Amino acid sequence: RPKSSWATMLLQRATSARAARRVVSGAARLRAQCYSTSLADVELAAPQPAPLCALLEEEQAMAEAASRFARERVGPVVQSMDEAGKMEADVIDGLFEHGLMGIEIAEEHGGCGATFTAACLVVEELAKVDPAVSVMVDIHNTIINNCVSRWASPELQREWLPRLASDTLGSFCLSEAGSGSDAFALRCAARRDGDDYLLSGEKLWISNSAEAGVFLVMANAAPEKGHRGITCFVVPREAAGLRVGPKEDKLGIRASSTCPVLLDDVRVPASAVLGEVGAGYRYAIEILNEGRVGIGAQMVGLAQGALDRTLPYLHERRQFGTPLIEFQAVAHEVADLTAELHAARLLVYDAARRQETGTPLVKEAAMAKLIASRVAEKTASKCIELLGGVGFTKEYGVEKLYRDAKIGAIYEGTSNIQLNTIAKLVSAQYK
Repeated sequence: RPKSSWATMLLQRATSARAARRVVSGAARLRAQCYSTSLADVELAAPQPAPLCALLEEEQAMAEAASRFARERVGPVVQSMDEAGKMEADVIDGLFEHGLMGIEIAEEHGGCGATFTAACLVVEELAKVDPAVSVMVDIHNTIINNCVSRWASPELQREWLPRLASDTLGSFCLSEAGSGSDAFALRCAARRDGDDYLLSGEKLWISNSAEAGVFLVMANAAPEKGHRGITCFVVPREAAGLRVGPKEDKLGIRASSTCPVLLDDVRVPASAVLGEVGAGYRYAIEILNEGRVGIGAQMVGLAQGALDRTLPYLHERRQFGTPLIEFQAVAHEVADLTAELHAARLLVYDAARRQETGTPLVKEAAMAKLIASRVAEKTASKCIELLGGVGFTKEYGVEKLYRDAKIGAIYEGTSNIQLNTIAKLVSAQYK
């Protein structure tokens, strides 16, 4: 890990402090079982309920590091990146340098070895400033890194995890022209050829693809088995036959690249299979459930960012000799948005803790993404109205957040898909 990074320094400070003293409450006690090799090393106090937003010291440190990076390195280039529809290389390099791209990767592979909640906090803090940067970090941490850490062979982990933590962006290739919400209708094929596989097909709407150095490609190695033939392959960018198409000209999160990825008999060794042949569909389901929590965190950060840009103006702007915030109608709007945002944040944090403790989270992840995306869109819209004419300009940046918010109801499972998931699981409880 870069020794100069804020994240690393703060984590080291938090770790030493935690080693000296750690009094755990009921919820923290459960977390201690996950993060400590022995409960004998942990000083136990009488179990006390902890607030849902309670954070470990290293999680708070990661959030502070991400917040500082967002203000100092991302903030100055947000508008220019949005206008150009391009992520600054300096921003990507900085994220790696400050330890924000290997949050959950084990320390032995150069990562921070932090929690899933820490990753969500980083995503949230970055989204307050630029949701485009936030989603790039989210996909890399919660999907790419975790897929490799969880299911890749030891050889693939040794090859890729140090790079994913230090300098190589990852991209997840699942969607195709005929497989969006019906993800397992994909047609990308993996044909066995001796000791290798030949990958052929076209992926669409692939995030991070313009800058990625490695792709996790879902392809069907046994079409006769239907979705049970879907297999995940680790494909380096330089692989012959792999080509990234032109970027989509999008409404929002414009700096985040979204491109087609074309595979023309891309040859990869059998050792490039991530996990088991035919288990790709299972990996995709599990990792996307977690990815939805990350998108929820992004949407929570976006909504908070809109309020943070709006509230100072409401105190400064006066009409009829009175600050706008002192008009009851305005104050009630702010109160309503604040309450809904807090509820969305609690859903996200609860789902994140469920991931860490191995508790089922399919329904909770769907609810977190559904509600957080609705709150983000509503908050950004209302903030533009509260700002009035200046809100409709680019001066305060809320119009960008309004454009960025719309994607929350679409990617990593549309809102209708989340509703289907929630309804199915709730109904099953009463059968």
